[in-house]
Amino acid sequence: MSARLAVLKSVMAAWKAGDIDGVLAHLHDDVVWHFAAGVAPPAKGKAKARKFMENFRPQMTQIRWRLFDYAEAGHRLFVEGVEDYDATDGAVVLAPYAGVFRFEGDLIIGWRDYVDVGVMEAQKGGAPASAWVRELADREAI
Repeated sequence: MSARLAVLKSVMAAWKAGDIDGVLAHLHDDVVWHFAAGVAPPAKGKAKARKFMENFRPQMTQIRWRLFDYAEAGHRLFVEGVEDYDATDGAVVLAPYAGVFRFEGDLIIGWRDYVDVGVMEAQKGGAPASAWVRELADREAI
């Protein structure tokens, strides 16, 4: 496993455990995090990233965030995965996504998640995941 993928897997483990400080330990002080690239403005800096996580994480119970594939180029790690979690109201959210992580040393300084927020919102509202989303989400994780 590459060093960058190992960092991301540590971020994922911390997130699943509800350890926001553990996630932040892997972020550069000047991180720019596009948590929904193209949909919402990014969180710039660790304080804004913390605020986003402190608002978003309590909406989740069981988290099954998985990765299916990755590639590296220069200081970047590209991943394909699925956000998969149970909302506090019991809704199951499955959202395939692609992510791009830019590293400075062993810290993430750029983070872009490309996800269809409409898919997530529909499922939070009670709609089941479509057959094609389930097919994307049911692949073997790395």
